[in-house]
Amino acid sequence: MLSYEIFPRDHCRRLESFLRTLMPTAATGYPRKLIKSGAAKLNGAASTPDTFLAFRDTVTLKESATLTALLREERPALDILYEDEQIVIVNKPSGLAMHRTAELEDNLVDQSAAYMDWRDTACKLYPVNRLDRGTSGTVILAKSSSSAGLYGRQVKETGLDKLYLALVEGTPPGSGSICEPLDGKESETRYSILLPGDDCTLLAVVPISGRMHQIRRHLEAIGHPVLGDKRYGSHEMPEYEGFALHSFKTVLIRPDSGPLTVCAPLTGPFLDLCTQRGISREELLAAVKNLIPSSNHDQGGKP
Repeated sequence: MLSYEIFPRDHCRRLESFLRTLMPTAATGYPRKLIKSGAAKLNGAASTPDTFLAFRDTVTLKESATLTALLREERPALDILYEDEQIVIVNKPSGLAMHRTAELEDNLVDQSAAYMDWRDTACKLYPVNRLDRGTSGTVILAKSSSSAGLYGRQVKETGLDKLYLALVEGTPPGSGSICEPLDGKESETRYSILLPGDDCTLLAVVPISGRMHQIRRHLEAIGHPVLGDKRYGSHEMPEYEGFALHSFKTVLIRPDSGPLTVCAPLTGPFLDLCTQRGISREELLAAVKNLIPSSNHDQGGKP
C-alpha cells in the first residue's frame, strides 16, 4: 500500500486531481476508476472523485504493476484541477499571461498546449474564461472550438459562480457590497472578511456582475486595494510576482452531468505572502476550507 500525506499545496484540491498529479500520463478515466473501485482511499475510507482534500489528510493507493508504472516523482508542469473530454481546468500562477503578448513570452495557453503534447494528448486549447496576468487561480480551457462555444455561451449568458480571495491593504469596516458603477454600467461586488493581518485583511470576494478588472477597481474604490496592485491604488511588491488576488472557487454547469465545483489550492507565493503579513498558516487553511460546500469537504476527510 502506498501512502501520501496532503500538504498545503493540495489543500482543497479534488481527490481525482491529486491522483492526476501523481500519474500525469494516466488515461483520463484511470484516477476515477481507482477511486470508485476502492483502490484509492482517503483517510482509510472509500471516497469519491469530487471529495476535497485537506491539509494532513492521507491518501492511500493499492499497488499494482499498472499503477506503479504510471507514478512520477516530479509533479507535472501544468497544475490540472479537473479534466474531461471537453475541457481542462488549471491553476494559473500569478505573473503569468493568458496569451503571448510579446515574442517568446511565456503564457498559459502555450504552456498548456506544450504539456498536452508532452503527454501525447495534443490538442488546440481555447480559453473559456480569463484572468489578469497578476491574478492566480482557476482558468477553464476548452479542447475544441465547439466546446469553447458551448462553455463560452454559459459564461456570457449566466456567468460562472466564482469566489476570489484577496489580500487587501488596511481593514474594511465590515463585510458588505460595493455597487460603484463601472464603465457606465451597474456593477456589484460582495465581500466578507476572513482573517486580519498586519495592516492588511484577507477577504472572500464574489463578483456579481462581470466588468473588466471589477474586483480590483471596486476594492480601490473603498480605499482597500489588493496588495501589489499598483495599477489600482497599491504599491508594487518586489518579492511577489503579480498581486494578491486568487480565483479560488469556480462552479460551472456541465451539459451532461450538472454542476461542477473546482477549487484552486493557494499557490506557494500566496501562502507565503499571507504568513509574512501576519496570518497564520493554520488559520488560513481552516478559513479557505470553510468556503467549500460542506457536502464535499466532509466526505472522507478528517474532523
